[in-house]
Amino acid sequence: MKMDMELDTKGMNCPMPILKAKKAMNELAAGGLLKVLATDPGSVEDFSAFCRTGGHELVETSEADGVFTYVLKKGG
Repeated sequence: MKMDMELDTKGMNCPMPILKAKKAMNELAAGGLLKVLATDPGSVEDFSAFCRTGGHELVETSEADGVFTYVLKKGG
């Protein structure tokens, strides 16, 4: 999967990962893919809610060694 943009928010706490992701999503064209790296455990629910309310798709979520990886697809 080819990402259009990658965002590293490791070490940031809520709401910063979501705010930075929102800004990045605004720069993408519809259908664009954004990969976000985060360490805040609360980001799991935050990104789910962000996609649900923003009309985006949460394509993938994973966690390894305390780092959460999200792939978001911008809605049209």
